[in-house]
Amino acid sequence: MPIGDGNGDGGVSTTVGTEQATADDSPAPKRRRRRRWLSWTIVVLLGLWAAIRVGGLEQGSFDTQLMTVTPYGAVLAALTALLLIRRNRPAAIVAVLACVVMAACVAPRLTGAEQPAANGAPLRVLTVNLFGRGDAQTVADLVRRYDVDVFTALELTPDAVERLDAAGLKQLLPHRVLQAEFGATGSGIYAKHPVSELTGLFTPIGHNMPAATMAMPGGSTVEIVAIHPNPPLGRMEEEWNAALGALPPASDGAGSVIRVLAGDFNASLDHRAFRDLLSRGYVDAADQVGKGLVPTWPNLRAMPPIISIDHVVADRRVSVRRVEVADVPRTDHRGVFAELRLP
Repeated sequence: MPIGDGNGDGGVSTTVGTEQATADDSPAPKRRRRRRWLSWTIVVLLGLWAAIRVGGLEQGSFDTQLMTVTPYGAVLAALTALLLIRRNRPAAIVAVLACVVMAACVAPRLTGAEQPAANGAPLRVLTVNLFGRGDAQTVADLVRRYDVDVFTALELTPDAVERLDAAGLKQLLPHRVLQAEFGATGSGIYAKHPVSELTGLFTPIGHNMPAATMAMPGGSTVEIVAIHPNPPLGRMEEEWNAALGALPPASDGAGSVIRVLAGDFNASLDHRAFRDLLSRGYVDAADQVGKGLVPTWPNLRAMPPIISIDHVVADRRVSVRRVEVADVPRTDHRGVFAELRLP
């Protein structure tokens, strides 16, 4: 007897339809749909990340902190594209575009920039966030090794002042403007040449940020500011933005004073607020010599540094000759040294 006899064509059709429905609801297609949904979710988030970074559109604490790791976002987008190229080509293309945008933002930090023709006096600047307990002897050794003219110390406590002097800083950098305090708020400026405290230059927001005028050999002067705003965590993000916005612009015009800002900015070149600061007449020293991606924090035994938030920022008329990033035991920040040449 023919199959389906007595049931008509409808019987055969029902059987086939049932088999098709069973196939559609099998685990494999469901897994494929989930993977496709997950793929698109990831690439859309990467695309948003790239758009926020290139447009300077970060708002709030989460976006601001995410921008700090944009170099790793470019790598993540590239890996995502490689994983999806065979399974979901449209999503892979979106990931490639996100990678290109983020890479275009960070790649110039590897090549450096053309320097102005500055042939004035050398200015060697060191900055270290001491975390209240950074190794004083290492700091003194760095000052000797690099023949430092000015050192800005962040999270400078009264105990740290004593330890630094005992390690030899009193002889190496005898001139100073210090606002040391217990906890994270203290900061200070140590100098080889005479300094005088500079008041009224700006209103610090966050930690202490002393400013000083240093008399250079030959009669010229420079202004030094120790920088340390609060980090953009939670409700402090608005304060962090305000702190960077309150920093003084570079002086305008030939013959005007040269200003250097050095410290823990709690900001990277991927933050709009930091780029806005640079647009007011400054350059980032590490960026100028192709070291803008060298990380400075967190420098811990269990975790290597991953982001660059410690900077020497100088008047754009200054030539940057060299930048070095150095480990300092017992602090979670690396020190940044910059050799500058004044115009």
